[in-house]
Order: sequence, then C-alpha cells, then structure tokens
Amino acid sequence: MELYGYYRSTSSYRVRIVLALKGLAYEAIPVNLLKNEQKDAAYLHVNPQARVPALLDQAQEVIIQSPAIIEYLEERYPATPLLPQDLFERAKIRSMAALIACDVHPLHNISVLNYLRQNYQCKEDNITAWINEWMSQGLAAVEQLIGESGFCFGEISVADAYLIPQLYAARRFNVPLDAYPKILRVEALANAHPAFIAAHPKNQADSPE
Repeated sequence: MELYGYYRSTSSYRVRIVLALKGLAYEAIPVNLLKNEQKDAAYLHVNPQARVPALLDQAQEVIIQSPAIIEYLEERYPATPLLPQDLFERAKIRSMAALIACDVHPLHNISVLNYLRQNYQCKEDNITAWINEWMSQGLAAVEQLIGESGFCFGEISVADAYLIPQLYAARRFNVPLDAYPKILRVEALANAHPAFIAAHPKNQADSPE
C-alpha cells in the first residue's frame, strides 16, 4: 500500500494511527501542503480534490477521504478490530469520529484559514479566536462522550485514532485543554503506545520537527 499524506495533516495522521494499530506496512509518499504539492498535476491524477490523504491499496485502487480509508482498512483487515461487534457501541464510536472529522477538523483546515485571510482580510488574532472557538466546542462535547477509564471507550478504537490528531492540532494552535481531564487521560495513554508514537508527526520522514 501507498499512503499519500502530509506529516502535520490531522486526517493523514489518523490514517497512520490505524495502519500502525493494525500492523500494516505501507510506503509513505509525502505531499507538502505548504508548497501546494497537492495541486500538482501528478497528484491531481491520484486525488482530483487536491486533498490528503489518499491510499493506493494492493489492488492499485485509490481511496480518498480518511473516514472511507479507515472503514476500508477495518473491513479489509479485520484481524485487529478497531470497532466492537455491538452495533450500538459501534455507532457511539462512529458518532465521536464524525464529530471530530465533520464538525471540528474542517474549520481549522489550512484551506479554510487561508480563505478567511485572503477573502475576508482576517487578522491572525481573529484566526486564532476562530480556531479556539470551534475546537473548544468540539472538545467539550467529546469530553462528555468518552468513558471513565482507558482509552475513549475503554479498549483502543477508531475514536482514539480521530481524537489524538485533533489534540495535536489543538496544541499547535494553543487551545487550552485543562478543562478536559478525560481527554488528557486518553492522550497520556496514547503517548505511551508504540502505534501512536510511530504515527506521530515528528516521527515521519517529511517532518522538520
């Protein structure tokens, strides 16, 4: 498999976590968003949306959008399940993943922030306030959803693969996290887990960190 991604992209990060948790080998192909490499003709042939990540699977089929990639990996490689068998529990995990992927992450996406800067002349203080508002709203909801022990829902699941990259982004943007003790518990567990360590942005070949 080949994974096109950017080391600091939260959506690429969550796919790396799932790959690592499942013990799946892949070739990482960097796409530097700051250099607009996502708009190069060669990459547009892979993903016409000009976003990362994109996964080229063993059958040479391209899958885009991290939720679709993660669901594909869960179904294609079920030996290390990241969703429980119980339908209600699966729905709870997917709900939290969707909260992060659909309601929080898009609002601090680099293309959204640049649009605010270029088309509405937003100053950096306004951008920071924007990011803090939407991230804080989302994380406050997540704090109420996750359980009292272990990872988000006890055992490691897809939910953790979505949450940890979002916390990395929150720290990048100096979003306060002290009000979320359960979230910080999950983060501490992930920080000590080999799969989460391997997937961390600082441990990617294209990372300058």
